[in-house]
Amino acid sequence: MKLRPLVIVGSAAVIGMLILSAWAWPQIPDGAQVPIHWGIDGTPDGYGPKWVGLLGIPILTALVVALLLVIPRFEPRRANLERSATAYVAVGIAITLFVTALHVAAVLAALGEDINLGMVASIGIGLAFVVMGNYLGKTRSNWFFGIRTPWTLSSDLSWTRTHRLGGIAFMAVGLLVIVTALVAGPSVAIWVLLGGMAASIVGLLPYSYLVWRSDPDRQSVGSAS
Repeated sequence: MKLRPLVIVGSAAVIGMLILSAWAWPQIPDGAQVPIHWGIDGTPDGYGPKWVGLLGIPILTALVVALLLVIPRFEPRRANLERSATAYVAVGIAITLFVTALHVAAVLAALGEDINLGMVASIGIGLAFVVMGNYLGKTRSNWFFGIRTPWTLSSDLSWTRTHRLGGIAFMAVGLLVIVTALVAGPSVAIWVLLGGMAASIVGLLPYSYLVWRSDPDRQSVGSAS
């Protein structure tokens, strides 16, 4: 599976975050408490030692990228996941860039800059959903990546149609979150995100079942492998 772009972007992101943290480290006094958690309105509501604020996200990002590189080795439908490589890598890169933006904002906030991390997070999540939605329809049935219901995993037709519809839904939610964040603020955008995700789940679950029922080549639920 061609994962080189994810390796390059992931490595560059982690190294860049560590360089930024190293630059900020001597500017923050030892023993100082820095923001490590923000409320939905973007106001800090949790503090921790500077090593957590400066190293937490880079470490987490490295672990996530490593996990994304390992997952294909354990995928029962590896051939299908390899056919979904472009989507898999694109979503992995989108997630990596999103957490990188969060880290930059968090470090600047730790240095006393007036950063609305809620706005950064809202726009970042919105863009990530747009990217995911754009690529969902290009995925193939697998156990680790995509909209996995008992029916999409038991019918290629259900997988394909559910992911096409899900892709449209994800893109719509992402764009709506971005617009809402810019117009009404991140505290409203988070509710739009949660509502959009709930509506997507409520719609896609029965849809995947109905398509499965109409597929003459469907497998019995639980027998897919």
